[in-house]
Amino acid sequence: MEEEFYAIIKLVSGEEILSLVMVDENDGDPVVVLQNPITMKAFHNQQGTHIKVKPWMELSSDDFFIVKLDKIITMTETKDKRLINIYNDYVEDDDSIDLYNPSGKVKPSSKMGYIASVEDARKKLENLFKGTKES
Repeated sequence: MEEEFYAIIKLVSGEEILSLVMVDENDGDPVVVLQNPITMKAFHNQQGTHIKVKPWMELSSDDFFIVKLDKIITMTETKDKRLINIYNDYVEDDDSIDLYNPSGKVKPSSKMGYIASVEDARKKLENLFKGTKES
């Protein structure tokens, strides 16, 4: 197996993916091994340019995928630090995301701004308004 490198790949299906890539010579039939492939789409609005990042295979729990060369139109190595940083940030954060929650409810965390319960916040505001100390 050769060295790993970051690549942007255009597949015959029309998809463009960014991935950490290794090429395996697999007995004369080379295949491309993709590690955590993602798709990226740029959006432009009044606030600036934003990039939407999604996993290439959204329902899979695997990190590695094998693609035969006949399914690839072109592949180019990227050394763009901005794209590589977006990729690495997404891959590192992806482990902590719960992708499926059957109830549809999300438990607030401190990262979401959750500081106190509604009841605690109400008591603190009432005490502040009344000018009394908290008990």
